Amino acid sequence: MNRPANPHTLLQPRPPSPLQEIHDERFERHGVRLLLKRDDLVHPELPGNKWRKLAPNLRAAVEGGHPALLTFGGAYSNHLRATATAGRLLGLPTVGIVRGEELARRALNPSLAQCVADGMRLHFVSRARYREKADPALPAEAGAADAYVIPEGGSNPLALSGCAELGRELAGAADVAGVPADVAAVACGTGGTLAGLAAGLGPGQRALGVPVLRGGFLAGEIRSLQTAAFGAPLGNWSLAEGFDHGGYARVPADLDSFAADFEDRHGLPVERIYVAKLLYALVELAATGAFPAGGTVAAVVTGSPYDTA
Repeated sequence: MNRPANPHTLLQPRPPSPLQEIHDERFERHGVRLLLKRDDLVHPELPGNKWRKLAPNLRAAVEGGHPALLTFGGAYSNHLRATATAGRLLGLPTVGIVRGEELARRALNPSLAQCVADGMRLHFVSRARYREKADPALPAEAGAADAYVIPEGGSNPLALSGCAELGRELAGAADVAGVPADVAAVACGTGGTLAGLAAGLGPGQRALGVPVLRGGFLAGEIRSLQTAAFGAPLGNWSLAEGFDHGGYARVPADLDSFAADFEDRHGLPVERIYVAKLLYALVELAATGAFPAGGTVAAVVTGSPYDTA
């Protein structure tokens, strides 16, 4: 695979993603203003938190002279897809360690097929072996001993530095939105985006995370990530549990109907695995008075629906 003449252009800082006000009576009847932080527009091929988390790691991989990128994910991992895309754009080989050795005997789903189309070599492992993904021998088993290793979901201290910039953009957005958001809300997988976002927000702002996985484990993960990245937990943040709709990559009929209705109301595509769960949670929370009247909520749109999904 030939590298572009200047691969560093992928890694340069980009303009702040736009804020878009949404007029929706489900918020307005409670006196709440809704903004969308359109991070799906931050990069044409690496939207939202994927670019923010990957860019610092990609820079470290290129500057360190690593011959490949290696990362981890499940069968529907957006992170695997983003890493494969980044490798293609950088001209850098990629290896994905995929949870579920039985998947090697099946036709690839659209997500994994796109990874392969972008040049990623997939290495399927059992669920038991996948739980040992911190084992330093695993990259060698995948034939990529010298690869730059990016953790599952892309969440590590370098990633948090990129996501903190998202918080700083929202902290300084009064000239764009009229007033800064009181609450910045984001869907959470591994917690890295929320951890960085909270650290970058300004005084009086708080971050709200909506986990898309079951388990109630994220609070400890976020504190650990912040401590590793910044030396201590930072920012005012909380989690709104109970909106996972059955777990990761589960899109039951009620959630799909909600997302389709939001699209019809506002003319915006809604990604189902993360963004739909975030917006659904915010509508429900607004109805229960979780956001004071006169407040502003900024929902971070971390991605767009894939054409093949």
